[in-house]
Amino acid sequence: MRFRSFNLSDAKDYIITAFILVIALSLMISRHQGGIDSLRKVSMTTLSLLEEPLSNIRVYRQALNTNNYLQRQNILLQDELSRLRSIEKENEELRALLGYKQRSSFDLTPVSIVGKQLSGRNNVLTIDAGTNEGLEEGMPLVTSDGLIGKIILAGKYYSQVMPYYNSLFRVSAQVQLNQANGIVSWPGEQYGELVMNFVPKTINVDSGFVVETSGSSNQFPGGIPIGRVTRTIPEPGKETQQIFLEPNVMLADVAQGFVVKFKPDSSIINLQQQYNQLFE
Repeated sequence: MRFRSFNLSDAKDYIITAFILVIALSLMISRHQGGIDSLRKVSMTTLSLLEEPLSNIRVYRQALNTNNYLQRQNILLQDELSRLRSIEKENEELRALLGYKQRSSFDLTPVSIVGKQLSGRNNVLTIDAGTNEGLEEGMPLVTSDGLIGKIILAGKYYSQVMPYYNSLFRVSAQVQLNQANGIVSWPGEQYGELVMNFVPKTINVDSGFVVETSGSSNQFPGGIPIGRVTRTIPEPGKETQQIFLEPNVMLADVAQGFVVKFKPDSSIINLQQQYNQLFE
């Protein structure tokens, strides 16, 4: 096998050929410079036309991301505001309870309401104190605004309270202004309204009058606010009228309160028992 030898004359031919190609390309480019400029202008125009919608897309995506971020921040701020309002309300309630305890003549035990059942006629509340704190059945639960109910079951650490929104609840009451006496109960028809029965028609009772415990039943101390009169209705065929009240305490909102360590007067209880024995 024989190889072709490479000599200087062959290299000269390649160099001359490459030089001629370069010159040809230069002449071709210079000849068609106008077409290249036109192509460059068309390209620039096309790119400028495409750049505007692409820029709008970028702006839209940035605005969308910013909107999502602001929405998340708004939710966080609303949660924070709700928490601060709840803390503010709790502080106001605690300050009111503290002021009530300082000016009250009752023996009070502070409690928190840890359970609520307010969906029927026989409603009940649960508080976080019991016999270990000296609580007993029959003791009333109050706030700085007024009466909530009374203890019906007392355990060591917890107690159950019958609130005024219970079809079995009864309390002897009187109109603060004129000392008209009656019995306050909940008809079980609608929340937000109590009724006071057995008040004579001859006694004038207007809306806005305060109704409080009378203390005459020996179950509650006197002077605990219950509610304000909203309207009165004469009872047909009777010498009495029904007085409707708006409770001072909203059970759905209350979270803390005091148990009044009130015990019925044993001498009155003994007299009642002796009276009942006379007619047995």
